[in-house]
Amino acid sequence: MAEHDSDREGREPDEQGVPFDEAAAWAAIVAGFGEEPKDPPGTKPFKPIEDLALLEAETNDQPEDETPKQEKPAGPLGGSVSFAPGVGPRDFKAAEPSEDDFDEDDEGHFVPPEPPALPAADTTAKFAWLGVIGGPILLLLAVVLGWEMTWWLATLSIGGFVGGFATLVVRMRTDEEDDDPGRGAVV
Repeated sequence: MAEHDSDREGREPDEQGVPFDEAAAWAAIVAGFGEEPKDPPGTKPFKPIEDLALLEAETNDQPEDETPKQEKPAGPLGGSVSFAPGVGPRDFKAAEPSEDDFDEDDEGHFVPPEPPALPAADTTAKFAWLGVIGGPILLLLAVVLGWEMTWWLATLSIGGFVGGFATLVVRMRTDEEDDDPGRGAVV
């Protein structure tokens, strides 16, 4: 039993014969409310915000009376460049180029050529695209407008999509040139 109580010797005053005065403990807590507790030995206090940019010369190993005093600089270290409104680097506008800026070697401003006209589609391709696009649109309209889904409406929309897609795939151009170097290694 002595070994069990030996670890509690310094913690509980009742076992050492000293009564605990709860009212005095609360009075000490209330009296010290709002005051900052003292720093433990060997620590240094936080720097004020004005001195955060200064280099740190003191360490925890030096006693407070041997700490060299630093002179404060005239202004804070570091900083940033500030611009007046409308004067900053993002407000810079380059001068518009003129024809005098170009040499005789320069060609001037690039103007792309007109793209070639689209090839005329044949009637089969037009009906195939009508089936591919029109089939899902017809199904969507039937659902949104609440039409009764009859067999002919489903056949027309699903069959139009499948038939148009199959027609477009079958009619795709295939360039069957044997001398095309873009198809991999030639053996």
